[in-house]
Amino acid sequence: MNKPITIDNIKRKTLYIEILNSVYQIIYEVTFISDARNFVLRDEDGNEHGVFTGKQPRQAALKAANRGEGTKSKPEIIRLRERGTKKVHVFKAWKHLVEAPKNRPDWMPEKISKPFVKKEKIEIIE
Repeated sequence: MNKPITIDNIKRKTLYIEILNSVYQIIYEVTFISDARNFVLRDEDGNEHGVFTGKQPRQAALKAANRGEGTKSKPEIIRLRERGTKKVHVFKAWKHLVEAPKNRPDWMPEKISKPFVKKEKIEIIE
């Protein structure tokens, strides 16, 4: 069953407010920022480098995994701290080379990397 469309379900929210006056009509457009969150990549020593954006930690982890060198037999550990919090999301990450889709554009190679992640735990920084 489909969810009804409300202003909360719309990805980019635009609210139109009309104010009627006897001389002219003014229309204001208010655009709200999407719900994207920033996640900072951390190494084992706690040094932070690289920011990945996503609505969920998994989305940011997939972006980070695509840059890594992990394989399914030897996955990388990815630690992502959400900006503004003390939560660190820990993932095992790897990628496979797979065939590109048949309707791929000309610039896309025949084999592309497909990232995979598995959430291990959430750590809290003191």
